Amino acid sequence: MNEQIKEWEELSREVIFHKYSRKIEKVMYRLQDGQESDFYIKKEGPATAILAFTKDKKVILVKQYRPGPNEILHELPGGIVDQDESPEEAAQRELLEETGYQGLIRHVSHVYDCAYSTMKRYCVVIDECERVQEQNLDKTEFAEVSLISLMGFRDLLKSGRMTDVEVGYIGLDHLELL
Repeated sequence: MNEQIKEWEELSREVIFHKYSRKIEKVMYRLQDGQESDFYIKKEGPATAILAFTKDKKVILVKQYRPGPNEILHELPGGIVDQDESPEEAAQRELLEETGYQGLIRHVSHVYDCAYSTMKRYCVVIDECERVQEQNLDKTEFAEVSLISLMGFRDLLKSGRMTDVEVGYIGLDHLELL
């Protein structure tokens, strides 16, 4: 097959839902074969997810209830990158707020959240973390800090019982721990 993939022509865009920092947009496209079709896009800003290690090489996770899957899941700390901050600053802030830990940034890369979202998720590795304060959670955040061994974390990545799996693997690959 010699067909070249081409960008689609956007015909219209309409916000159909907006709450907090998320919007859902209905976007009508003309596809490369001339058909017209609508797609629903999550319009979201950049975010961070942090693979953080304590000085004794425990992975720092948070356990939270998540309404999408309707389950309590383990997650890497992280959150939205504010307009006035870099991904590194956001990662340090989010780690401190969600866990009370801070450490040294070792690596930053990024992934796209999904094919129907505008979010760029920055993957940040922070190590040598120490607990320096209590959690400072938002009023709608309820998170419990968990420290887990590297082997336990690798098992958790494979279990399907956590979010941000790609960030975990990117971080472990960067640290040559796969």
